[in-house]
Amino acid sequence: MTRVRTAVAVTAIAAVLAPAAAAQAARPSPAGLADRLVRAVTLDGVNRHLIALQRFADRNGGHRAVPSRGYEETVEYIERTMRAAGFAVQVQQFSYDRPVVDRALVAAGAVRVESNPMVGAPDTPVGGVTGPLVVIPADDDSGCQAGDYAGRVAAGAVVLVKRGGCTYTQKQVVAAEAGARALVVYNHSVGATGGYTDPAVTRIPVVMVGSADGAALVGQDGAATTLEVRRHTEPTVARNVIAQTRTGRTDNVIMLGGHADSTRTSPGINDNGTSAAVMLEVARQLGGAPRITNAVRFSFWGADPQHSGSVPYLRSLSFEQQLDIALYLDIAQLGSSNGGHFVFDGDNSAGQAGPMPYGSAQIERAFVDYLAGIGVPTEEAPVVGQGAYAVFIGAGIPTGGPFSGIPHIKTAAQVAKWGGTAGIALEPCNHAPCDNLGNVNRRILDRNADAVAHVTGGYAWSTEDVNGVPPRTKRAAARQAARHAAAPGPRAAPLADG
Repeated sequence: MTRVRTAVAVTAIAAVLAPAAAAQAARPSPAGLADRLVRAVTLDGVNRHLIALQRFADRNGGHRAVPSRGYEETVEYIERTMRAAGFAVQVQQFSYDRPVVDRALVAAGAVRVESNPMVGAPDTPVGGVTGPLVVIPADDDSGCQAGDYAGRVAAGAVVLVKRGGCTYTQKQVVAAEAGARALVVYNHSVGATGGYTDPAVTRIPVVMVGSADGAALVGQDGAATTLEVRRHTEPTVARNVIAQTRTGRTDNVIMLGGHADSTRTSPGINDNGTSAAVMLEVARQLGGAPRITNAVRFSFWGADPQHSGSVPYLRSLSFEQQLDIALYLDIAQLGSSNGGHFVFDGDNSAGQAGPMPYGSAQIERAFVDYLAGIGVPTEEAPVVGQGAYAVFIGAGIPTGGPFSGIPHIKTAAQVAKWGGTAGIALEPCNHAPCDNLGNVNRRILDRNADAVAHVTGGYAWSTEDVNGVPPRTKRAAARQAARHAAAPGPRAAPLADG
């Protein structure tokens, strides 16, 4: 459970609005803030931040995970960059119980591979569990239904299935009902990414391995196999960096957020380096004291998504301070090497459970419209209730953002839209050492950076379509009209007697 050790309440920063520019419509004109910010935010500027993150990883064991010197250097760089740009900066320290893997090994015949244990699944006893390896034939939904086990004796076995087609929880339920002692899921990309199972229904250990290790295990079908998973937790300190403009309304704040760290197995240049790099460059070009209607707050989260720093941050705010947040833009991975252009679903049309807060559909439309305007088709990304944005959705704050894709297999139709290679993951190097500077699709990154700049600039001017709060110029015009209507006019002549 996440525990705030030092609850540094990051309160709204008092500021006086700078004089507004010449009156504009509720949405910026082509010469307005949004378009100026798009022109100012360049791929070269974003890439420079990625180079810095790569160097922090290279000199600190190949990663920037919490806790590590690579993570600390990342936080120091973000703080330094935002202060230099003129922002009011707060650093929030929090603590959480970090899971530490003591052992996560799959040994089948002569093949021994390290694995990534699933969150929510139980550990094994010391020494692990042992049984024959049963490989379920791979297809689009391997291991998702009992029929996949036809002709295979899974009772007492360690089962191997391919990722995809249903949740890890569902794969586990089917394997456990077939009598399996443990489940190994192999990825369709090189990294053994993390995953979640529902602890209420998960009965057996579940781990993931990368695609190459999965292929090696497939060749050991029937071999005596031992799977051992043991973990413990350690109280760990992490930091969020919160930076806000010194101008703009502090009771109607535009908030952007993304993770600043990487996993321990990767430099994390796409995941989540592109998130941090785009926010840094948008902030640098916006500046700490721009002529805007609404203050803009940039949030760089620490810790892994399961323990995201967004949770202690939002909990440190009172309800009134939460009301000051007009909307939250979740800045996810933006440069996946085989990726595309997705926008988080705000109108509940992608089938996720539960409605999104009012205003989320408008945020989705803002990103879709911008990308369509530059000739880029988009697809909806379902909101799955994990990651930094979940706590904002739970608090009723309108939420949305762009995403270049990670776990799913790219289809031929998506190749026709965006290019790339069909039949492999949108991000083949996720959580792997190859997620480095050479892994970033800079064409996709450039477009997504422009989309973030445009939407940020638009909402810094007006959130009227999201929450009914008009731009300053529109409010000023309304006040002037009201004063004019209330001003006494010339006295009417009395009516003459008839």
